[in-house]
Amino acid sequence: MAITLSERAVCELKELIVSQENMSAALRVWVAGGGCSGLTYGMALDNGDPEEGDNVFEQSGIKVVIDSMSLQYMNGSTVDYVDDMMGGGFKIENPNATGSCGCGSSFKTEDGQGGGGCGSCGCAS
Repeated sequence: MAITLSERAVCELKELIVSQENMSAALRVWVAGGGCSGLTYGMALDNGDPEEGDNVFEQSGIKVVIDSMSLQYMNGSTVDYVDDMMGGGFKIENPNATGSCGCGSSFKTEDGQGGGGCGSCGCAS
């Protein structure tokens, strides 16, 4: 599987899907330009219908949908759910990221993708 979910992420996603009463929902993850390091992660519950060019993975009953462009930057990543002083939330552990911002939602890769200026995602380095 190119994108995996931690046990905790699976539990949290199942609770979220049930609370929204949308049992066909899928977790859509993507990469977009922007953020302190140049690339940012995005995640949302989606209707579960893949679009052209999407890759669909399933783990423990949860569908994960990611477009082909994003997959090249996130292949081998793990989506986790963590609790910290700021509260709980989903976090991506990406083995392809060679640098990231303090906020954890912005990254750059070895091939030079990324490299935006600090401050563009509102966090401090």
